[in-house]
Amino acid sequence: MNKKRKKNTRHRGSHTAARGFKKKARGSGNRGGVGKAGTGKRADQKKNLIKYPFGKDKTLRKEPSKKLKTINLRDLVEKFKGKKEIELKGYKILGLGEVKEKLTIKASAASSSAIDKVKKAGGEILVSGK
Repeated sequence: MNKKRKKNTRHRGSHTAARGFKKKARGSGNRGGVGKAGTGKRADQKKNLIKYPFGKDKTLRKEPSKKLKTINLRDLVEKFKGKKEIELKGYKILGLGEVKEKLTIKASAASSSAIDKVKKAGGEILVSGK
């Protein structure tokens, strides 16, 4: 027994899809509008069960947090040999490695272990907020 397909599925793929001539089906009026069109105050048309996300998402309005680059103490010692004052804006100093000389480091952030190691060597890490 063959099941008869619905009329609208039978019309899919044809030029006019049972709307008559082509000109009749142009424009957004035929579609009923765009987006949430037709959800306004009309009898039995209000879609109050469906929650639409009106407006822009809050995550788009938030300013993205600036990621700090990280650098370990051992890399600092290798990279800046012989320098006593090091300025690293946009970096966070991490405590991996040893410091033997007295250093003054200006950075955006530093871990507590890095601060302790530099203080033990007689230096200091100056942390600026940003």
